[in-house]
Amino acid sequence: MKVEDTHALYFILQDELYLLDEDKSLYSSAPIWQPEIQTQQPVFNYLGSNKKNFLVLVSYDEYEFMKDEHLAALESVLGRMGYTRDDVTILNLAKAGEATLLEVTAYFDPKTTVILGERSVPAGATDLKFNHIETSGDMKVLYTFSFDEMMADVNNKKVFWEQMKSL
Repeated sequence: MKVEDTHALYFILQDELYLLDEDKSLYSSAPIWQPEIQTQQPVFNYLGSNKKNFLVLVSYDEYEFMKDEHLAALESVLGRMGYTRDDVTILNLAKAGEATLLEVTAYFDPKTTVILGERSVPAGATDLKFNHIETSGDMKVLYTFSFDEMMADVNNKKVFWEQMKSL
């Protein structure tokens, strides 16, 4: 008789059983080793140190992070809000491959996210209202104009600043 589950032996045989040393490994109750399945975390190239969990998503195909004049304007706005570059993270989604909203938020754990322009909306972000601060869990999200749109229209700058002050 071959018994695969050693616990069944207690019900079948009432007498004490003794195993030889070479047979003990056959009836071990230790779980069978299974390889761990690991998903690889994406690695992002970003600007800033994320000290205050403030994430800014941009999209610039031709720049590593942002156009210099747009970066200066963003830093000026953040400075008026009391933030420095070390407090925030600037992620260029054009250089981040096919990063989804879930991957980005899991990696950076932002409390505040600002999405600058339609091209900066990550995959998986749905039903975002334009120029309206939304709350998702404990994260605030603002989907607003890109800097190209703001530099071309003063009213866009004003609307952007009013929303940023509310964050």
